[in-house]
Amino acid sequence: MITINIEKNNKKFKKISILGHAMYADRGKDIVCSSVSSIVITTVNGILSLNKGSLSYMVGKKGMTIEVKSNDETTQLLIHNMVNLLKDLEKQFPENVEVK
Repeated sequence: MITINIEKNNKKFKKISILGHAMYADRGKDIVCSSVSSIVITTVNGILSLNKGSLSYMVGKKGMTIEVKSNDETTQLLIHNMVNLLKDLEKQFPENVEVK
């Protein structure tokens, strides 16, 4: 299962951790993992193209951690959109994705 942990402070996104594997299908053929990756990477790249200092991220063997460094409206809105997309995916694949 992919577990997505969301941390907020004063209603602002601060940290998002994405860990695990969906186990929907074999690696390289897993549409749920691909969906999570596409949502997250597109959001991170979009935010960084607007403001390179607005977040930092680290990718490891088990997942990815995003630290939100800016409370500006655009960054927060794009992170909010990303979280909503991940929650929609969770509704479609509750055995494979969990958003906390």
